[in-house]
Amino acid sequence: MSKESLELLTRGTEEIIPEEAFLEQIDSKRTLRIKAGFDPTSPDLHLGHTVLLNKMKIFQDLGHEVIFLIGDFTGLVGDPSGVNETRPVLTEEQLNKNAETYKQQVFKILDPDKTEIRYNSEWMNEVHPSEFIKLLSSYTVARMLERDDFSKRYKAQQPISIHEFLYPILQGYDSVKLNADIEMGGTDQKFNLLLGREVQKHYGQKQQSILTVPLLEGLDGVKKMSKSLGNYIALEDKPDDMFGKLMSISDDLMWRYFSLLSFRSSKEILVFKNDINEGTNPRDIKFLLAEEIVERFHKGLGEVSKGNFINRFQKGNISQDIEEININIENDSELLTRIIKESKLLSSTSEALRMIQQGAVKLNDEKVSDGKTTVQKGSSNLIQVGKKKVAKIFIV
Repeated sequence: MSKESLELLTRGTEEIIPEEAFLEQIDSKRTLRIKAGFDPTSPDLHLGHTVLLNKMKIFQDLGHEVIFLIGDFTGLVGDPSGVNETRPVLTEEQLNKNAETYKQQVFKILDPDKTEIRYNSEWMNEVHPSEFIKLLSSYTVARMLERDDFSKRYKAQQPISIHEFLYPILQGYDSVKLNADIEMGGTDQKFNLLLGREVQKHYGQKQQSILTVPLLEGLDGVKKMSKSLGNYIALEDKPDDMFGKLMSISDDLMWRYFSLLSFRSSKEILVFKNDINEGTNPRDIKFLLAEEIVERFHKGLGEVSKGNFINRFQKGNISQDIEEININIENDSELLTRIIKESKLLSSTSEALRMIQQGAVKLNDEKVSDGKTTVQKGSSNLIQVGKKKVAKIFIV
């Protein structure tokens, strides 16, 4: 592997465990089996998911076997990682429907001819009870309670369902059945990934190396990108919408996105930073990021979206120095009309409602037609009223 490929592969990673074994695997001439699992708990993939997918694509380009594992069985259990209470269990019908959208969207990044798509229901639905007992004997309750989220809930006397203990063990069993050499996941998956090594050892299999990546912050730059928080950019977003959302992120967050989402080299990114230090407008560098990302998911439309953005905001006489405003709300969401009033884009909610009814309000580049539209706490929103009033509003 070239130095450049290794740098791109490891850039932005949080941990590699054990690092020495990982580097030995990479340096060997052997074709490796690279695994990453995705539970289909929501219908759309977003840029946060692509942090892992980008790493998979690099492994793929280096000639390794990439496995996109859809957790249709583990999704029925529900991943307890990072949660403070038992998650509601999705139905099999919901999971299957979401899984179909994953299959369609993942090939916006991965090469379909080099991708092995698997479902863990393939083997879990066939597991004999005696084999299941053998699997469960690979770990103890005491070790499971060492896990941070379980420990906190246990001490706070919050309920932990028995089925939640199963999830990390089942994830480890996936690694056994797929004979994984390397498994990747977000930092919140570290416990599960490490447990996978123990399950492989229990079955006499060589232990996988693990690679963890940070959870990508959403448009607000604070909370992780999530559809439920409304701070996400979906792979299915229209090119102009995707470009506009990327241009709405803060200048500081831009470097995080370059590190985790861009395929540009670290040397190129360093040049961009030096350019800004020497007086280049950060907006012009952000153009490069937004154009690259849009082009990846909408071939041939990156430059077109840039032109459309400039036409809307420059030729429309809207200042590129868009005001950034923090609005505090008490609940998880708030009416857009109230946010418009609080941000002083308009003087009253009734005036905001009237402008919405006239089709003169846009939220993240999309025209708003419903006066009851809400925005979520933790989200970042580009709000435009008429042709000249615009602000980037963070809901905190």
